[in-house]
Amino acid sequence: MELKEKLISSFMAFEEKVDVTAQLHDIRTSAIKNFENKGFPTKKEEAWKYTSLNSVLKNDFSVFPKRENAIEFKDVKQFFLHEIDTYKLVFVDGKFSSFLSSTTHEGIDVCLLSSVLTKPKYKMVLDTYFNQIASKDESLTTLNTAFAQEGAYINIPKSKVADKPIEIIHFSTGEESALMVQPRNLIIVGENAHVQIIERHQSLNSNPVLTNSVTEIFAQKRAIVDYYKIQNDEQTANLIDNTYISQKQESRVAVHTFSFGGNITRNNLNFYHFGERIDSTLKGITIIGDKQHVDHYTLVNHATPNCESHQNYKTILGGSSTGVFNGKIFVEKEAQKTDAFQQNNNILLSDKATINAKPQLEIFADDVKCSHGCTIGQLDERAMFYMQQRGIPQKEAKALLLYAFSNEVIESIKIPELKQRIMKIIATKLGVNLGFDL
Repeated sequence: MELKEKLISSFMAFEEKVDVTAQLHDIRTSAIKNFENKGFPTKKEEAWKYTSLNSVLKNDFSVFPKRENAIEFKDVKQFFLHEIDTYKLVFVDGKFSSFLSSTTHEGIDVCLLSSVLTKPKYKMVLDTYFNQIASKDESLTTLNTAFAQEGAYINIPKSKVADKPIEIIHFSTGEESALMVQPRNLIIVGENAHVQIIERHQSLNSNPVLTNSVTEIFAQKRAIVDYYKIQNDEQTANLIDNTYISQKQESRVAVHTFSFGGNITRNNLNFYHFGERIDSTLKGITIIGDKQHVDHYTLVNHATPNCESHQNYKTILGGSSTGVFNGKIFVEKEAQKTDAFQQNNNILLSDKATINAKPQLEIFADDVKCSHGCTIGQLDERAMFYMQQRGIPQKEAKALLLYAFSNEVIESIKIPELKQRIMKIIATKLGVNLGFDL
């Protein structure tokens, strides 16, 4: 049975197992009908022109794990930011792990989406936020909505500052021969509130995994959100990450995406403006090789005046890998005084590596400052020669140039311990010890 048919046939059985309200039932039913009509995206769709899921969908994925699997902290400690104290929301094969997690209701809520979906006291949250900014039309987002059951729920009330970063980690044990998981995250950051969040999806062996994740983020007036995505998974893991962000007046939201591992990774990052003097930042570093494939699809919808957005994506491709950058800045007629910047720089280390770059501006206002740029090239041979002439071996010289290429994004990480972790991963990917404090 094909995966699409398996998912559709599993939907009724799924709803019978979970506690759903009439409202949630209607949301789910509408979502599964949309997925049934559209199916999985194909390269015939403009947004998926450079990314095919055909090789992934050939796997016989289990839609639900047959049993709950436990893991020991010592076996996964390396994947946590253990240098500092953090709140932790940990999920194993889609199920919450209370043993590995550290939640709280003391001033802020760091807990489970399942509570919002099932408990009457969260009805207002459900009515106001769940599925309000996520696409009702995009097939993989609606598929996630139909099966949304578990994930992170984070609520930072008005004028509160989260006292430590929050880690959201999804582990796949590989106990199934192939598993599909669909985590759903809901994040609400109140007026004048501030939070730092780190998200990671990690397989623990080489069995195929397909993760279809959806995150909704609501930043209220003057809220500050720093969100970091670490994608350094096994080369049999596939990730479709859909993130939708609603920003109110004077809010500041920054999303950093670090793509180093996995088979096929697709990041759909969508920002929507609902107020003036909003600041949106989208930055990313991609370093891949072999036959890996990473696709960044971004949208910033400038709908209100006097707002800014800044995009900066750096890509390093080796082997037979493929990179995609499809970024759109949309400026509506009312969005005068918009300042939007988009930059995508790419280095190809191999003749077999491929990059498909499509920066886009759609501007309907006449008083704006918008720019975009894209470069594709190889390492500067003159710079390599200069460094080797001064005693730096070729491998280290190459790594230093690539590190310098990425540094503009690295420097904007606001959690020092996370910055060190990312620099170590980059050094490992480049295969060198860079010789300075990481």
